[in-house]
Amino acid sequence: PPGAAPPAGRTAPLPRWAGAWSEAVRSWYFAPLTGLALTVAALAELAPRAETPISLAGGFAVASTFPLVWRREYLRPVAAVVLGAFAASLLTGQTILLTTGFAALYTLYALGRGLPRQSTGVLAVGSVVTVAVVYLTTFTLDDVPWPAAVIAVLAAIGLGDARSVVETAGRTETAAAERANETLTRLTAVQREQAVMRERARIARELHDVVAHSVSMIAVQAETAPYTMQNLSPEAREGYTEIAKTAREALVEMRRLLSVLRADAKPEPDAANSPQPRLDRLPDLIEQHRGAGGRVDLAVHGDPHAMSATVELSAYRIVQEALTNARRHAPGAEVRVDLTFLPDRVAVRVRDDGRAAPAPPGRPPSDPTMVLHRDDASRTAVLDPGDAGRTRPEGVPSAGHGLVGMRERATMLGGRFSAGPAADGGFLVEAELPLHREEPGDGGGRPR
Repeated sequence: PPGAAPPAGRTAPLPRWAGAWSEAVRSWYFAPLTGLALTVAALAELAPRAETPISLAGGFAVASTFPLVWRREYLRPVAAVVLGAFAASLLTGQTILLTTGFAALYTLYALGRGLPRQSTGVLAVGSVVTVAVVYLTTFTLDDVPWPAAVIAVLAAIGLGDARSVVETAGRTETAAAERANETLTRLTAVQREQAVMRERARIARELHDVVAHSVSMIAVQAETAPYTMQNLSPEAREGYTEIAKTAREALVEMRRLLSVLRADAKPEPDAANSPQPRLDRLPDLIEQHRGAGGRVDLAVHGDPHAMSATVELSAYRIVQEALTNARRHAPGAEVRVDLTFLPDRVAVRVRDDGRAAPAPPGRPPSDPTMVLHRDDASRTAVLDPGDAGRTRPEGVPSAGHGLVGMRERATMLGGRFSAGPAADGGFLVEAELPLHREEPGDGGGRPR
């Protein structure tokens, strides 16, 4: 709104008239019009002295000013003409003009700004020598003390060189900032990709236990069928033997795949010995959240029906990660968990009101043994390396990237996932897990 203060870290925009005036000043300073203006001023300065533009003095005045029209495109040739004409006018005894003197000093400033440091030093020495020659051979500068002339020449060159240093430093700083931003962007992309790969590996390790159990049961039943079923034909016995052999080979391949996934992964204490949780353990998870100081209500809608262990495990983990995020980012907030059973899918909805409860008297607001980095843009909590071995309830290590893991679990099943600020405050996590494989949804939850 009008009159409101600009956001922190941003400067207020200039008024329109100030921007227009600044643009006009820059265009006046750099436009060829300045060269023409200096030429007209030099001829006007000659007029009271009864000098005409066709005279020698007029020629030197024009030669010392008019070439500045092209100073931006052809600095060195223009500087050679301007400074040569000015020095020739002094050596031939012409009266010095303020306009031509200013043009010469400005040309020295432009050279000091545009030349390398070594060339600038040579220019300064040559200019001082030229001033000395003029003082020794002519009486043109008798009205100007020689120290003042030397100081003016060196000051013009020095100011140009200083401006060049400042501009170079600014360009270097800008380039360094751009490189740093590009490096940070690439690093963020790599970290995000690594987080996704870690989550996928962790999900695969969990699903291995579920699938391996089912395949083992197939192998056992196929091997025992010939001994428990009477009057099997030789073809049936051979078929059961082939089924058992295929199941055993599948188990071997799954173990090889799991060894690849675990090759670069850190060990997960107690995780391998713990059974994979299912939805019947969700009340225990709710009680654990309450025991940690959280406030949560669980509501189950619809009639629970049979579903695969993979779907139940994914739904359980999504609720677990959502509750963990609520404890980290809004400790003590009121959380509601809705679990809805539909004919073709199960829907999970976890919402916290975002209002953190005050810490109990005598207790610090956060656990000092855990260093937690909060990223409000993605609501992702990353533990320090020293916390890599810290385990959460039931011996499940912290994933470190909650939203990434939840999204991967939902899209793996062909479901949908979204996470972001709720319309009436707080944070909302929603997921739909189909009972049968579907095409993945976009899963593009807005990060918090």
